[in-house]
Amino acid sequence: MKNIVETSKAPAAIGPYSQGIMYDGKLLFVAGQLGIVPETGQIIEGGVAAEAEQAMKNIGAILDKGLSHYDKILKTTIFLADMNDFATVNEVYARYFNDTPPARSTVQVAGLPKGGLVEIDCIASAL
Repeated sequence: MKNIVETSKAPAAIGPYSQGIMYDGKLLFVAGQLGIVPETGQIIEGGVAAEAEQAMKNIGAILDKGLSHYDKILKTTIFLADMNDFATVNEVYARYFNDTPPARSTVQVAGLPKGGLVEIDCIASAL
């Protein structure tokens, strides 16, 4: 059984997808989150660190709505417009996890929606 997870505290989907999907009450799949400010629908100003911070906050809002939390994230994927931003994004990302961070992949992509510099998705367990 799958259920849609939606919250106004994260940016609305900009395509035919859901912010999150809860599967069987056990796994939460969070769609890729850009550094979009939910209230404006625009990418936050301030560069890749600010975008990574906003993307993680957006993930947090969806996790919260899906009754999960950062410490329940099992796997993430980080998409970077420029791999030279790897260390900067790592600094932001690391603040959200304790001593058992999730498995992760990081890839450079040719482009991201709205000209974003970073996008992050995840799979988490439910609380």
